[in-house]
Amino acid sequence: MNLPNKLTLLRIALVPFFIASLLIPFPHHYIVSLTVFALAAITDCLDGKIARKNNLITDFGKFLDPLADKILVISALVCFVSLNLCDSVLVIIVLFREFTVTSVRLMAATKGKVVAANIFGKIKTVTQMIAIIAIFVMQYALELMNMGIIPLGTTAISLCTGIFFTAGEILLWISTFFTILSGVIYVIQNKSFITGK
Repeated sequence: MNLPNKLTLLRIALVPFFIASLLIPFPHHYIVSLTVFALAAITDCLDGKIARKNNLITDFGKFLDPLADKILVISALVCFVSLNLCDSVLVIIVLFREFTVTSVRLMAATKGKVVAANIFGKIKTVTQMIAIIAIFVMQYALELMNMGIIPLGTTAISLCTGIFFTAGEILLWISTFFTILSGVIYVIQNKSFITGK
């Protein structure tokens, strides 16, 4: 197994640690979660660059890399719903898109074709990563406020809580727009695998 594929598998292996650090409440757990998430996101950048630079692109990598992205991002969004940081409707839309795209990939695979992610899928992933990282930063700031490390009164903390939630929702809905757009374009580009023509 080549290095890019090992990095992709590492991204998947980091997911349980990411989920645990996010859902188990301990001091500074948001910054720990952010660190694990950022490490996983870095492997996403590295595996593709290394594969292209060293001509190590494989069918396994083309299939596994976007799957690893989906596992990481969906894990974060589901955890956010559990923590009341995200609208569940948004997650349902993302899941619907991902199941649709994965179904198209599987149909293509039955015909011996491996369909890689397109540029719109990459934009979708980047906007999701930005939204998720921003939410971590804002939640960690709130945690520091509640711990008294950032000295603010309860009214100011309550105001920040509302502002941060709204900002997080806006960023997530922007990423959801690109999620829908990339899904529609992906289905149109690969409709031959759906229609069989």
